[in-house]
Formats: sequence, structure tokens, C-alpha cells
Amino acid sequence: MAETRGRGREETQEERADRQWSELLQELRVAQTGVQILFGFLLAVVFQSRFEDLAQVDRDIYVVTVMLGSATAATLIGPVSYHRLLTGRRMKPQTVIWASRMTVLGLVLLFCTMCSTLLLILRVALHNQLALWLVGVMALWFLACWFLFPLWAIAKGRSGPREDEADDGADATGASGRA
Repeated sequence: MAETRGRGREETQEERADRQWSELLQELRVAQTGVQILFGFLLAVVFQSRFEDLAQVDRDIYVVTVMLGSATAATLIGPVSYHRLLTGRRMKPQTVIWASRMTVLGLVLLFCTMCSTLLLILRVALHNQLALWLVGVMALWFLACWFLFPLWAIAKGRSGPREDEADDGADATGASGRA
């Protein structure tokens, strides 16, 4: 049986970066689709006739929500630009690391955008304090699904160290992984 240096796979640093990039692209496709639909909805709201009837606090929530949606879209689309600008420069492992960080930041911004959107919609629909409670419950659910459950799995030992943490700087052949 070949030694895999604790990674569970026999692949070079470049092969691992290619695989991780492909996996990240699949994750981004899911997130970007949702963000684009949500952002399109948000952009259309201001052109509805009822928008004029919104209280100032609801208009302020709307502006914050649109800005959060813009930041979320930029952050989740950012890895594509990052990759395109660095392609061919032998920086794939670094590209994957930074793109992964941008994706996590994008998920945090998406969390904020979703909560802000829910707050706006539920304030308009319910006209009472129940909106805040419902948003709070959903915020906890988002946090649990997106962050707490994965962290719990790590804590329970269902996941080993991250591939980049398990790597000692050498690829599966023992050569230096620096390009």
C-alpha cells in the first residue's frame, strides 16, 4: 500500500490543488445561484409601487440588505476572477487557499444578507415584533446548518486534519511542493 502522508490520497500538491479547485467551483455554483436569485429579487423591490409606502426604518433595512447582497455577490464571484488572473503563474495551491477564504467570507456575508432580507420581508408582512423573533430563530438555524454542524463533526473526530494542515510541504513523491 502506498504512503499518502496522512492525506488519504496519493496525489501531488498540484493534483490536490486541481481537485480542490474543482470541488470549490461546485460549491460556488450552488451559492452563486442562490445569491443571484436573491439579489435580483432585491433589485426589483425598489421599483414596486408599495416601496413608496415603506417606513423609513424599512427603507434603511432595504439599503443595508442591497449593500450586503452586493458584497456577497462580489465575494462569491471573486474566486473566479482570482483564478483567471493567476492562471498559468504556477500558483494554483495559493489560489485555492485564497479562493476558499473568500468563499467562507462570502458565506458569512450571505448569512447576513439572508437575515436582513428576512427581517425586511417579515417586518412588512407581520408589522410586529414577531418578525424579530422569527429572524432570530432562522439565524440560529443558518448558523447551525452552515457552521455549527460541520464544527461539531470535526470535534467528534469524524474528520481528520485539513489536507493543507496534514501536508508537510512535500507532495506524495517526497519532492518539494513549491512551484
